[in-house]
Amino acid sequence: MKIGIIGTGSITGKHAQAIAEIEGAELVALYNPNPESAAKAKAQFGLLVLTDLEEFLKVPDMEIVCVCTPSGMHLEPALAAAKAGKHLMIEKPIEINLKRTDELIAACAENKVKLAVIFQNRFTEDYQKLKRAVSEGVFGRLLMGNAYVNWFRDSAYYSTSNWKGTLEADGGGALINQGIHTVDLLLDLMGDVKSVFGQVQTTLYPIEGEDLGAAIVNFKNGALGNITSATALYPGYPERIEIFGTEGSAILEAGKLTQWNIKESSEIVKPSQNSGGSGASDPTAIGHQLHLAQWKLFLRAIQEDQTPVVDGETARKSVELIRAIYFSSKKGKIVAFPFEDED
Repeated sequence: MKIGIIGTGSITGKHAQAIAEIEGAELVALYNPNPESAAKAKAQFGLLVLTDLEEFLKVPDMEIVCVCTPSGMHLEPALAAAKAGKHLMIEKPIEINLKRTDELIAACAENKVKLAVIFQNRFTEDYQKLKRAVSEGVFGRLLMGNAYVNWFRDSAYYSTSNWKGTLEADGGGALINQGIHTVDLLLDLMGDVKSVFGQVQTTLYPIEGEDLGAAIVNFKNGALGNITSATALYPGYPERIEIFGTEGSAILEAGKLTQWNIKESSEIVKPSQNSGGSGASDPTAIGHQLHLAQWKLFLRAIQEDQTPVVDGETARKSVELIRAIYFSSKKGKIVAFPFEDED
């Protein structure tokens, strides 16, 4: 299956590594409208790199397009690819607001192409174990689920980028860029949201988006939850998920189970080695193995005409919650779900 990638930033390398390790898959072309960036990518990857999107979408036999542009620039190239009949793999978040998200999802449905969104942290061995346990009721009735992404980025992270932390291209800051991975896991474990109250602040950096955010979540199943997400908390600590139920609890830290306590059980859970790394203080400190796992499942979904593991509707949920947190902070009130975006 021939694959093309739109965008040539740092995350493109992770996808290229993953695709190279899949038998029956081939990365055939890249696209970047900037001639200088395209030339650098050609030297780096040794592939066909095009600066014209229409020409890129006409590369012979290319079936799949992966979108790796800045978050708020996913929609337009994705629409063009869907209309050209290409299946789509999109880096998180699917888009930066619900209007753009819904337009993208509708276009894929209309053109009968598969849509998947990268949330690779779902594919660590320990997260899969935690997910199974929650689904099987091992922890009993869920009481609380917490997601903490207390990370740090130095000032250069924002000052050397023309899009990070901007509302137009990033959609915000620490929540929608860094925190969304862990928010996605929390929603996958705890289920749908009933309401949220949140606050965001810009405390350390001269950016449009937030570098500090917190929220209290009421889930439909009656459980409570806490979310924190930041890029201003030195030195940055591994992201953390906490699950508490009537029969036990567990903590997942940087993709590894560090606590596992079930009533009347002597089971000892040792953290696996396959965590994928943490971007707590360095955004490049992740491997490509989890991207590889999601790519394999996506290709299988195409071949077997199945719904991808993280499809558009699933990926929409984390955007809805984060947008609701932003709205809650702006209005100073609790926001009920389903949330209707103001943009």
